[in-house]
Amino acid sequence: MKNSENDKEPQTPPSDFQGQRYERGRKTSKRTQGQMIQAALGLAPQLVQEIEKKLFIARFLDFFSEETLDFVYKERSIDQYKNEIHQFLNPLNVPTEEDKLLKKSFEDKKILDVINNLKKNAEKLAASKGFTQPIDKKLRNMNLIVTIPMFGLLIFLMFLPSQYMLIIFPILCLFCMAPQFIRASIIKKWFNFKESNRHEFYTENRDDILILKDYTGELLENIRARLLDLKVPLQLIKFVLHSRDYENLKLINQRTIRGLPQYFFSFEYPPGMKPFPIPEMLQNLQQPMFREPGVVEKPEKNFIVLKDVKAKDGIINSFVPTLKSFLADKINELLNNCDFTRAPRDFTKIIPKYSPDIGIYCVCGEIAEIINTQICNWKNQLKFYLFEGKSCDCGETIYALSIMDDSDEIPEDLKEIFSN
Repeated sequence: MKNSENDKEPQTPPSDFQGQRYERGRKTSKRTQGQMIQAALGLAPQLVQEIEKKLFIARFLDFFSEETLDFVYKERSIDQYKNEIHQFLNPLNVPTEEDKLLKKSFEDKKILDVINNLKKNAEKLAASKGFTQPIDKKLRNMNLIVTIPMFGLLIFLMFLPSQYMLIIFPILCLFCMAPQFIRASIIKKWFNFKESNRHEFYTENRDDILILKDYTGELLENIRARLLDLKVPLQLIKFVLHSRDYENLKLINQRTIRGLPQYFFSFEYPPGMKPFPIPEMLQNLQQPMFREPGVVEKPEKNFIVLKDVKAKDGIINSFVPTLKSFLADKINELLNNCDFTRAPRDFTKIIPKYSPDIGIYCVCGEIAEIINTQICNWKNQLKFYLFEGKSCDCGETIYALSIMDDSDEIPEDLKEIFSN
């Protein structure tokens, strides 16, 4: 593959509008890994964006083929990924012969039809097991079902003689504890459903899943060829996939989260080819250029957004926590474009009623212990909280976002994340 003269033309270092990386909720003032590599190798910004976009699509297809059940009833999430794919594969965005072949293969394999068919089959399986709505919606409905009677009971208590309080108090405690147990039960049933049906679903939909994996392999090979053509040191490009079904990848590390494997890869050089030297200014670059969305290499499932927030002057009185795994890429991009300051108040003063009744929960159902609170400033248009939970016994870490005042106007670009 021949690159154009402009591909290697030295570029002016990109401005900060491309975003800041964040580590455990703290802003870093340095340029991103991609910006450093781009500047050191003299790559055009659009080339970095092209590679990032391809890798984004490859990672989505890999994850979808491995964990299709996670996309049950997630129409909006699927539509977002489809839009990203459509934009990238638009004829105007296919400048090379190799990319034209990639687009043709996408159309010949009917990738979007395969995605739709797998999602339909996954929802059919979920419905047969009693799951007829998204898990976060079920949790929200459960919260309303429990909360409304509890408020009714409180009102009723106001009109009872004081001697009845000893009888009513245990009932009231039961109402306070019920949401935690019900929430944990629902989440546990969902994870058990996925675990017990994952193999059956793969077996029954093997042909469609293999089509996605085959195309994912084509995408990865296209990226590798492009990097080799540009003489980019492959050892700098690191990323995460959920399977090892692809060729010409070098396994760096692997781990298991809740029984699910994650593999950290870089691209492999062709046999007999010496690795490209790493420029001196990148010798100490330890983090991958294209990091797994999420925080500090944690899986991207663990972003929670507080909905139905009742808050004033930075004090949050009530909320409904909603898992936003399908928006993790957008949330990561949002945070990378924020300025961070440590919250002046202690967390116990920000959410004074934090408890099992009004709490943020880990994906395993345990209430999260919040150890760090940051105020995020997005382009001077919105300030919001970022809460970091202590690493749970299950190995996960929760990150939660919340507006600071329920009267805050949400910018149009962020309504998908924060609006109900």
